[in-house]
Amino acid sequence: MTTIVTGFIDNPEGQRALELAIEEATRRQARLIVVHSMRGGSKTKDKEYFRYQTALEDVASDLEERGIAFEIHEYVRDQTPAEDLVAAVEEFDAELLVIGYRRRTATGKAMLGSHAQDVLMDSTVPVLAVMAPG
Repeated sequence: MTTIVTGFIDNPEGQRALELAIEEATRRQARLIVVHSMRGGSKTKDKEYFRYQTALEDVASDLEERGIAFEIHEYVRDQTPAEDLVAAVEEFDAELLVIGYRRRTATGKAMLGSHAQDVLMDSTVPVLAVMAPG
């Protein structure tokens, strides 16, 4: 079975990436791996963790209702989201990676880095990078 990996973050870009990943999984009759990555330790607050637990439960319910074969993986292992997504592509032998991204200035990218840019540079499979509408 074909496998698609998507990163999940609870914002408009993340929601758009999830929707397009669902569309691709449906079209290809593929299994969908949803990955949520957090640094952990002092960089992640308990409130944030529990908020994502609820959001991921909602994602699971939605995918079940749609009849999508899926797995949800939460990584809290002191890696960047880009590192976790690229690792998930390899681990699950995925054929496509779907990510959301937001427009950033050149200065913002230079000072803070860009997880989307890192994914695009490091992925061994095609990447569908999408922005939220608007």
